[in-house]
Amino acid sequence: MTKRKDARVTIGLACTICTCKDADGKSKGISRYTTRKNRRNTPIRLELKKFRACCRKHTYHKELKK
Repeated sequence: MTKRKDARVTIGLACTICTCKDADGKSKGISRYTTRKNRRNTPIRLELKKFRACCRKHTYHKELKK
């Protein structure tokens, strides 16, 4: 059986606007999502608009480097 590269890969998405702070000045962390994409159809980095619960609004999330 031969090994071949799978076209669909799991990627991580991180928030581009991570300046959300608590009342005491501590950061609440980075918003991250995971999704799957087809490498052949979308070779460029993926950027999606996702909900950020900390800010209570939709922000852009970019694909993380491997």
